Amino acid sequence: MIKKIRLELLYYVAILLLLALVQHSDLLTAPLERFEQMQHNANYFHPLLYALVVYFVIACIRVIVKFILFLKNKFKTN
Repeated sequence: MIKKIRLELLYYVAILLLLALVQHSDLLTAPLERFEQMQHNANYFHPLLYALVVYFVIACIRVIVKFILFLKNKFKTN
């Protein structure tokens, strides 16, 4: 169970970093300026919320695909 939680947390962090780098390419060149702007605007949680929404969309797609594969294997064996 702990391995599954760590894996899902890794997925979430990867999504968070990917979205941050896609949206704010200046994170690669001047990350301190970006964090200062974030602190000045007091918008700490919006990256976490956006990543959570994308994570849930991807999780729903994963569940649907697993269910379809389960049904396919169930009917294939019968």
